[in-house]
Amino acid sequence: MDKTSRLIATAEELFDRHGYIATGMDRLTEAADMSSRTLYKHAGSKTQLMAAVLAHRGQRFMHRIEVESVDALFAALEEWLQVEGQRGCLFLRVQGETGGSTPEISEAIKAHKTAFATRVQEIVATDLGQENPVLANQVLVLCEGAIHAAIYRGLDALTAARSAAAILVARARS
Repeated sequence: MDKTSRLIATAEELFDRHGYIATGMDRLTEAADMSSRTLYKHAGSKTQLMAAVLAHRGQRFMHRIEVESVDALFAALEEWLQVEGQRGCLFLRVQGETGGSTPEISEAIKAHKTAFATRVQEIVATDLGQENPVLANQVLVLCEGAIHAAIYRGLDALTAARSAAAILVARARS
């Protein structure tokens, strides 16, 4: 693994566990086992590093949800939460911490959330055999809500959202 990849992986772990604001550059340099000069050379600024972390995480997430049915989407989300942990959406947590006032971070969040919404629309259309924007929006809200509710409800939140989505899909088919 090259230094930039190692730095992004380390930063993602720290930002995910401790938050963006609480994770200082000293903590990052120590955890990545590199000098501050090397860190800045490979990351630029903390803001640029966070944007890179979000882009990397977003790519992994989108790869995980390359599925063709709403039920498979919820199965993929369950796998994601089991692997990545049940701490809520890193994108939305960082948005909350920064208040949307950091352009590089806000752009990364917007790009990811737009891509996620588009992917959910595609999954719904594939599952139903036709587009259904209303159902796609409902499924998206169920996904987002379940990811956050898993913080305090565990995977039961995802199970409940999956069941609700199955009812909505069945109604859309009838």
